[in-house]
Parts: sequence; C-alpha cells; structure tokens
Amino acid sequence: MSHSHVRKAVFPAAGLGTRFLPATKAQPKEMLPLVDKPIIQYGVEEAVAAGIDHIILVTGRGKNAIEDHFDVNVELETFLESRGKHDMLREVRQVSDLINVAYVRQGEPLGLGHAVLVTRQLVGNEPFAVILSDDVIDATPAALRQMVDVYDRVQGPVIAVERVPMSEVSSYGVIAGESMGDGLYRITDLVEKPPRDQAPSDLAIIGRYILTPDIFPMLEETAKDRTGEIQLTNGLRRLLKERPLYGFEVKGARHDTGNKLGFLKAVVYFALRRPDIAEPFKEYLRKIYDSEIR
Repeated sequence: MSHSHVRKAVFPAAGLGTRFLPATKAQPKEMLPLVDKPIIQYGVEEAVAAGIDHIILVTGRGKNAIEDHFDVNVELETFLESRGKHDMLREVRQVSDLINVAYVRQGEPLGLGHAVLVTRQLVGNEPFAVILSDDVIDATPAALRQMVDVYDRVQGPVIAVERVPMSEVSSYGVIAGESMGDGLYRITDLVEKPPRDQAPSDLAIIGRYILTPDIFPMLEETAKDRTGEIQLTNGLRRLLKERPLYGFEVKGARHDTGNKLGFLKAVVYFALRRPDIAEPFKEYLRKIYDSEIR
C-alpha cells in the first residue's frame, strides 16, 4: 500500500452516556463541558493539531447537539458581531472553520469495532485516526500528533497504550509487545478485557488509534463470527496475523471523562490551567478542603 497522510479522524459518539444520567437524558455526554468547552471539542482540536481536516462523527439518536456544535451558527455569530464581541466570535468560529465534518449513524450500539466499520465508505482506502473523546489527553505535542509521527516512521497501525495498575487491566484491551525503545512496542498479542491473572502486560489500550483500511475486512469477518458487539481489539488481533501492529505510549496527561470521578478530575485539571481562574479557584479548593478536614 502506498504511503499516504492521515487526513481523516473517526469519532465514535453513539453511546447513551448512562453513567451521567440525568445530565445526558437530553444532551450527549460528549457535550458535557470541561470548564467552557465540550469534551468532544478537545478531541477535535487534537485532531486538527495533528494535521487532520476531515472529521467523521459516528452518532446515534439524540446527538443533534454535536452536529449543531460543529456547524456554523449564523444567529449567534451575527449577535456577537453586532455586540463587538470579537474574541468570542473567533472562539466560536475557530472549530467550524478548520474542519469538514461528516456524520454517519451507527443505528444500534454494537461496539467500537462496529462504529469503525460503519465509516468504511467515508474513510475510503486511506489510513485514518480513531479518537475516543472520553479520553481527554493534555499533551505537547498533541497526542495524535505524536502518533502520526510514529505512523510515518513505522508505516503500520499505531495503537496508543498506557501503563495502568494491574488491578485495572480488566477494564481495558491489553497488549503484549516487544519494546523498540522510546515508548514504542511491536505488538505480539492483544486481549480484550483480560482477567487480571491472564493479562499479558500492564500496557492498556487507550482511546487513540491510527489504522489502515485493511482493518475493515477484518471487522467484517469479526462481525460474522458471533452475535453481539464487534470489538475493535478482536479485529486488530486478526490483522496482526497479516501485518505488524505497534503500540505507543503517548507522553501526556490522560483523563478518562467517561466516569464521574475522571470527569471531575478533568474539570479541576483544566480549570487550574486557565490563567484567568486558576488562582481564585485554587484558593476556593483550599478553603473547602480545609473546612472539610476540621
């Protein structure tokens, strides 16, 4: 396969967000804000920083808010313009200016592998990124930028991994791999959610992938295997028989905003990185922390 640039990123966003009910009854969990920006926008900006200009959103019912967010809002822009709020206008325009967005419906929640499979026509025959926006990664350079650089070097699929405590491995896909130095591994096996005593390592797969289009037939075959969810990990396991796959430890701070504690940590983390609110917020946290202790 001739080498080409990664220009497209797939964002699976069809989940129901049940962990955040009732907040997610009428709004997608991807739109919950970390300070003043929806979770999914952090991922989209990361993709843009990696040189990606086509965003493919895999949505389900009730996700119109995401579509509206990345669309142009003429009324809002006109209003901000007329009030002379140019900074806000720039902020609002920034994202819709930088990207082309396409949407595809997943129909029913059949797992991550299925979400990737439904993008087949839109992705076409080129390498592409997959970003699970629940994982918000603060990194310089951006996490996906680091991965694209690795992809350019190894010319094969790159899967982001992170060392996690052995007590948590059963919540992740886990790789076995041979270290190639500098956080890069050549993958020898992948296991979806292994029991702790059967995990091949403590290298957990996190929500970033750079995949090649030969994953699609593998996912089709995985689909025919059995009913229920199509796991991306199982599709990758098949692909491993055909070509080398690589794991890469991204350098940065990852927040899993898909659970309440991770979401709250992320809110605090990003608030403390905002020059305009960091100090008073820190003061406030100190104050309530002290009063709790007594």
